[in-house]
Amino acid sequence: MEVPCDLKNLNYLFMKIIHIIPGSGGSFYCGNCLRDAKYFTALRNRGHDVVKVPMYLPLFADEHDLAGIPVFYGAVSIYLKQLFPVFRNAPAWIDRLLNSRPVLKLAARNAGSTRARGLEEMTISMLMGEKGKQQDELEEMVNWMAGHYKPDVIHLSNALLLGLAHRLRERIGAPLVCSLQDEDTWVDVMTPSGRQKAWELIAENSRYVDRFIAVSDYYREMAIAKMNLDPAKISSVHIGVDPDEYKYVNAAEKSRNLGFISRMCHENGLDILVDAFMLLKGDPAYEDVGLVITGGSTGDDSGFIRNIRKKLSAGGLMPKVDFHADFEGEGRQRFFSKVSLLSVPVRNGEAFGIYMAEAMASGIPVVQPSLGAFPEIIGMTGGGIAYGENSPGRLAAALRELLDDRVKLGQLSESARKGVAERLNIHILAEKMIDVYRQTIDNQTC
Repeated sequence: MEVPCDLKNLNYLFMKIIHIIPGSGGSFYCGNCLRDAKYFTALRNRGHDVVKVPMYLPLFADEHDLAGIPVFYGAVSIYLKQLFPVFRNAPAWIDRLLNSRPVLKLAARNAGSTRARGLEEMTISMLMGEKGKQQDELEEMVNWMAGHYKPDVIHLSNALLLGLAHRLRERIGAPLVCSLQDEDTWVDVMTPSGRQKAWELIAENSRYVDRFIAVSDYYREMAIAKMNLDPAKISSVHIGVDPDEYKYVNAAEKSRNLGFISRMCHENGLDILVDAFMLLKGDPAYEDVGLVITGGSTGDDSGFIRNIRKKLSAGGLMPKVDFHADFEGEGRQRFFSKVSLLSVPVRNGEAFGIYMAEAMASGIPVVQPSLGAFPEIIGMTGGGIAYGENSPGRLAAALRELLDDRVKLGQLSESARKGVAERLNIHILAEKMIDVYRQTIDNQTC
């Protein structure tokens, strides 16, 4: 006798979920890693059996919840195999050495393993799945999953992992869910031919995915256009944080310090904020204003950061700048305690920007350019202001508006905390994510 679908749903009260997540190696503030970690914790707290499976690099410096789970597609190993075919036949002990966590973390600090330039061929090969040059790594991952877990659903962290989809569907059989966030920042810097091929492969592989989850309404529309996705297959679930994990202090009661938290690089606009800060410091009315910078970097960013330091030193402003080293755990909380306004003026905007939710949960208003999903997130929370052209002058003017008006700053601080609690609360959004999982499973089984 066929079991009715509503009774089958009882089997998914507590689900087994695999999250496949590309790591950053812990060398910089990785919004995608942090997003996935927040959902991982929230889903586990609801009784679901969730497993994080890292790819390329370790996820964070503190990886206490990854005991016994290997890093698949080790970044050093697959890079060498892509460039030098001789490594494809290397002894197993060499592969184990290259994939060891110390080697991978060293690579994260010193190599360009987290940017598309120079990795176009590998990106396309990865999207080709079992037809690409990483078919051995794909089989290793799939075999490990088949031998260790029987998941109810597999969640891919982003669409650049869609080369895994066909083989996962074929071997594991569980429904596939895929998040959508900032794939364009990787693909669009490729050569025109590489860019076209990558988007074509993503669109082709999308047929193996049961449900896509965009991190903002803005990015949902972009994904439909860029990836030629079926709108009916895409839900929007914003990124969330737990407000109780952040100490709220009204920004109007704090010292006038500006903050930046993200990877310290050109793309994220650190130089734009530094130039805006220097414009402010040219006015004696802002003599007390400081700048606190954190977020880490990779070897690619060394020259950029040196130039930032030289510029600040030449302007005599280094005593007013705090390069806050620790951006994980308690170190990140100490960063938020120091600042009263936050700006990460990403040059091309972002699909979300989890640093906005973290700052607002701490009562820190955000000042962001009117790009990407920034206006959407500010609009739904009331926790900051969006300015027009992403230039130092426009940013400096927006910062002055709040630095000069303590009443407005205090009101935005209250709105920021309330907006996160009501609209970007991980406890609420995790339930939305669970609903997506259950509907996806039901559609496959009923």
